[in-house]
This record gives sequence, C-alpha cells and structure tokens, in this order.
Amino acid sequence: MDGQTVATVGGVGLLVMIAIFLLVGLAIGALARWALPGADTMSLGRTMLYGVGGSMLGGIVSNLLGVGSTLVSLAIAVAVAAGLIWFFTRRKPKA
Repeated sequence: MDGQTVATVGGVGLLVMIAIFLLVGLAIGALARWALPGADTMSLGRTMLYGVGGSMLGGIVSNLLGVGSTLVSLAIAVAVAAGLIWFFTRRKPKA
C-alpha cells in the first residue's frame, strides 16, 4: 500500500470492525424493540445506538457476573438495551 499503514484490530481493518460493531448494535436494538410491547416510531439510527449501548453495558454486566455463555451474554445485552429504550423513550415521566 505504498508505505501507508492501515489500522487493524486483530487482523481486521478498523472500518470493518466499526461496521460489524454497528450491525451487531442494530441487531441487539431490533431484538430489544421487538421484546417491548407496543408500537415504536424510533429511527434506525436510534435503534442502532440503543443496541450499541445495550451491548456495551450488557458486556460489562456479563463480565461482572462471570457469564461464560455467549447466548446468555446476548440475552443480557438485549435486556439491557430494552431497559434503555424503555427508560429513555417509553416510561411515563412523573407529574
């Protein structure tokens, strides 16, 4: 590449890693929205951001609990994302 270096993370290009991260966030966010009852008019970008946030916080919770199963970690990430969506978009503010 003409002497230029490309940032890599574990052998995967940085842009590819970010794209994968965003796609996983979108999937987590979509599962979280699906788990919550009622209609939601949230945009695709907000769904992705809530999914990324749920994935990050869910990963921290999984590590603190010592969860070794990928499926359980996925369920925790979806639950955390659903909690974030509920808290920031669906809860009724106290009057």
